[in-house]
This record gives sequence, structure tokens and C-alpha cells, in this order.
Amino acid sequence: MSEPLLRPAHREGTRVLDAEMIRRALVRIAHEILERNKDSQKLALVGIHSRGYFLAQRLAREIEGIEKHPVLVGALDITLYRDDLSMIAPHPIVRSTDIAFDLTHVDVILIDDVLFTGRTIRAALNAINDLGRPKTIQLAVLIDRGHRELPIRADYVGKNLPTRLSERVEVYLNERDGKEEVAIEPQVTATDVPL
Repeated sequence: MSEPLLRPAHREGTRVLDAEMIRRALVRIAHEILERNKDSQKLALVGIHSRGYFLAQRLAREIEGIEKHPVLVGALDITLYRDDLSMIAPHPIVRSTDIAFDLTHVDVILIDDVLFTGRTIRAALNAINDLGRPKTIQLAVLIDRGHRELPIRADYVGKNLPTRLSERVEVYLNERDGKEEVAIEPQVTATDVPL
């Protein structure tokens, strides 16, 4: 009889990455992107609203510092492409997609903060295909927490973080949240909220 798989135990509400760890992960991802994509002039970084866009801007700065030329950066809103739109909120917030360049024949690096089921990325791929036909689409994420429901994997990962389904991975970035960290927190259910 095989032994059960053991996974690292996480205390809920625990910080797993601090600001310096996030910075180092992004520097490493930037170098990995450049190793795989020899012509950095044909790169476009497209961040999924909203934290993915902030991460895309940071990665662009890292790549620009290495390559000494600007990198195309865009923001992608996938709200209307989601297959769970009716479940996420009665009136979901639709942000703007801001991609002011042609995606055709470009190597697109799609960027998000957390890769979980894969459904957000599926929606993002549909949105990108409506905007053009890139040469390639690669995926970079700060956190891969597992539990995939679709056959989607990241090409570049800041940190693989095994989680329970009962946990949430929260990414906090200075640009949006006023603090910089990644934390594992308990999933809040309706029974946890006082009446």
C-alpha cells in the first residue's frame, strides 16, 4: 500500500512572500523571459487587470533595464470573457482593455498574479485572440497554487505554492493595496460572517 502524499503545512493567515521575495521572483522571471525570447524587441507584456497589469509594468522595467530599450505593455480586462460571470457578482466591474499596439506576430507574455483553476487564463486567451494573432502566447504568474481545472500551465512561475482548496492566496501590491506581500488566508464562507 502506498503512503499518502505529504504536503507542506501552511498556517492560515501566513505571509509566504515579502516585498524583497516578490522583487527577486520578478527579476528571475524577467531573465527567464529573455533567455527564451531572443528578440526582445518583439515582446509584449500583457497584464490581466489589475494586479497582473502592475506585475507586467514591473517586469517591463526589469527587461528595459537589461535590454536598454522600451518594452510594450498592455492591460487586459477579461470580465466579459469569464464563464462564471453570473457567479462572481450581480454587477461585475468591467475595466478597460488598454493594448495600444498590434499583437500580430508578437511574442505575448500574458501576466497574472495567481494561477489557480486556469479559467481566468482561458478567458484571457479568448480576449487576446479577439485582438490579434500573436506569434506566441506565454504565461507568467507570480504564484502557481495548483488545483487546475483546465489543461493550462505557466511558462514562468515566481513561486509554486501548494494550497488547500479551503485556503485563499492573496497578493498585495503597493500600487493597489498599499502593502507588498503574498499571504495564505482562510476561505471566508457565509457561516463565518456574523449576522
